[in-house]
Amino acid sequence: MLKRKFRFALYILACMIPIADQLIINFTLALMIGSIEIATIEHFTKVVFVSLGAVTLGSVLYLISRFMRISFMRDTLLDVRVKAFDKIMKSSYKTFNMKSKDSYISNLINDINIFENNFFLKLINVIFTGGTFVAVIIILGFMDFLFAIGILFISLLLLLIIKLFEKKTVELQEKVSNSNEEFSIDIANTFNGLEILKLNNIEDRFLKKTLLKIKNLEKRKYQYTVFTEGQARVSNLMGYFVVVSILIYLLNLHSTDMSLTRLIFMFQLSSNSVWSMVRLLPLLNELKSSVNIYNKITKSDEDILPASSGDKEFSFQSLIEVKDLYFNYEGKEVFRGVSFTIEKGKKYLIKGASGAGKSTLIKLLSKIYDDYQGMITVDGIDYKEINEDSLNQKVGFIYQDVFLFEDTIINNITLYKDYEEEKIVKAIDAAGLKDVINKKALGLNEMILENGKNLSGGERQRISIARAIIKDSEILFVDEGTSSLNEELGRSIENTILSLDSTVIAISHRYYQGITEKYDYVLEIVNGKINKYTSEEYFRGEIAV
Repeated sequence: MLKRKFRFALYILACMIPIADQLIINFTLALMIGSIEIATIEHFTKVVFVSLGAVTLGSVLYLISRFMRISFMRDTLLDVRVKAFDKIMKSSYKTFNMKSKDSYISNLINDINIFENNFFLKLINVIFTGGTFVAVIIILGFMDFLFAIGILFISLLLLLIIKLFEKKTVELQEKVSNSNEEFSIDIANTFNGLEILKLNNIEDRFLKKTLLKIKNLEKRKYQYTVFTEGQARVSNLMGYFVVVSILIYLLNLHSTDMSLTRLIFMFQLSSNSVWSMVRLLPLLNELKSSVNIYNKITKSDEDILPASSGDKEFSFQSLIEVKDLYFNYEGKEVFRGVSFTIEKGKKYLIKGASGAGKSTLIKLLSKIYDDYQGMITVDGIDYKEINEDSLNQKVGFIYQDVFLFEDTIINNITLYKDYEEEKIVKAIDAAGLKDVINKKALGLNEMILENGKNLSGGERQRISIARAIIKDSEILFVDEGTSSLNEELGRSIENTILSLDSTVIAISHRYYQGITEKYDYVLEIVNGKINKYTSEEYFRGEIAV
């Protein structure tokens, strides 16, 4: 909010404008009731005109306040959305993978909606009620100093009592947020597996499970609502008894020479101060719960993990060396004392049974996982000392499932970065995309539908390869890049990958005779160990078997 200091100051001022309106209304109401003592039609007429003027002024002040607040609220909420999205986009692979993707969606939708609906509404009222309390105490101080001190003491006492509700309010709001996340994850999982559920006629079972999640979410919301409403009722009850006590005290003063107008005005001011304090702390409790939601969706989670980024730049000139590597994943030992080397410019094929650790090895070599024992070094520099961003700039990935944006072919290749036309053409030719683009009516500006629905599997994969080529990736990681393609397309793409100047580290179950042998080395994972073979050694033995 302090990003726009001047506008924030105007926002606070705008929240306080209604205080003047409230005091004017209190005074005019006191005048109207006090006119009973004077009991003349002339005086009453004057009071009525003053009251109409006060109401008109109040309406104008409200509109001014509203216009002063609305643009600041809009821009601040936009900043919150951007920060929440930025937190996700800038988190490390390790941090990102700690939670389900659907949890992040829940943060961006449900939690931001909770924050949007609660925060500014509560903040406006906190500023208004707090400002009203201060203004009233000052005015009462001029009218009756001891009375003002008494009202201040009683109000602060109420504040301390109501503060007992704070911890529970925050806790219940967080439970609502967590239940929203759980519900979003459950729904996403059900939709992702809907085809299997229908084919096996078990959708009713999952419907019951989903209904339980909905009931749990609604239960959390109900608990939060009941508790916040409950503390408001308790606060109001205490306020009622205090106001009755004030009224009795002021009625005793009226037996002296105090005018009815002054009596009514003092009563309104003192009751306003009490009700302001009664409303203030529940609002502060709810405001704090909104701030906790803000911290949850915008503050980095990196501090809960061991430091994963060093300050040295990634530079691969000669050799990546893995020494005595041990790694466990979710309690399972994946690698036991593994040692091998990766030479710049060579092509490596990772082989092994399902679950042996092939994808895990790629994640270790690409610094996605860093909680291993042993050493991984690049030209003698420890991986853990290397800045993650500098590594990401030098590596590329080709996966079995290619993710494409709903945008043009060119933007999906360049990923919105500026490249020279010559470099774009070279990447397109190398990836075998030239004929594909020539067939499109708009060429490179042809729009890709949701995740490439209007492209074939081979076309989608070639765009992925073009991405890696145009990036000038020093290391290209390929995880089953051709497994879903037919023989002809698979051979063509595998051949393209192996013709690149990059160091290639690939996982593949496919064997393309005459092409797969072009790998320089095979890294075979067996029982947590890695055996390194030349391609000739491995495939000569494998074919013989």
